[in-house]
Amino acid sequence: MTESLPKIYLITDQKQTYKQRRLIDIVEELLQAGIRMVQLREKDLSAAELYPLARDLRVLTHRYNARLLINDRIDIALAVGADGVHLGGHSLPIKKTREILGSHALIGVSTHSMSEAESAQNQGADFITYGPIFFTPSKAPFGSPVGVDSLQTICNCCKIPVYALGGIKIDNTREVLKGGAYGVAMISALLSTPAPNQAVQQFSAEI
Repeated sequence: MTESLPKIYLITDQKQTYKQRRLIDIVEELLQAGIRMVQLREKDLSAAELYPLARDLRVLTHRYNARLLINDRIDIALAVGADGVHLGGHSLPIKKTREILGSHALIGVSTHSMSEAESAQNQGADFITYGPIFFTPSKAPFGSPVGVDSLQTICNCCKIPVYALGGIKIDNTREVLKGGAYGVAMISALLSTPAPNQAVQQFSAEI
C-alpha cells in the first residue's frame, strides 16, 4: 500500500484558505490539479461540525481517486468510509486503531523526534510526518525547527515513508527530498495561494 502513496500530502486548515475561501472549493481545485492524498485536520470543530465536511470530502476524494485521512477522529473516519486516520501524540494507540479500522486502513502518525519516529514505525504505522523542518507559525507550538540534517537522520533509520512537514515551500522542496524524505506534507503552501493549480504543478515539477 505504501509503495503507491502520493508524494504530496495535503493537510487542511480552513483558517488558512486564501481570502477565506471555502475549504471544499480549494480542495477540489487541488484534486483537479493532481493532489491524491488529503488529511482532514480541523481540530477546533465538533463531531457534528466535522462530519458533514468529512462526508463532502469523501465524495470529492472518491471522484478523483484520492485517499482521505481524518486527523485523530476514528469515529468520523468510520462514519464516512475514509481510507484511514492520522494520529498524534495523544491519540489512541496505533495497534488499537488498527483493530478498529482493519488491516486495510492507512495510518499516518505525526512525529517530532527520533524516539517518536521509531515508536510509530515499531507499532505499525504506514507512514509518518516529521517536523517542523523549517519555521512555520502553525507548527510553532511543537518547538524550534528540526532542520534537514535531523530529517536525514530520521529517513536513514526509518523503513516506512517519511513526509517532511513544516515550512515546506517550492524553494526548499528539493532540499528535503535530497535529505531522504519520501514526500512533502503541506498546509499553507497549497491552501493560502491564489493559484492552487499552479502551486501543485510547481511542487510536482520539483518532485
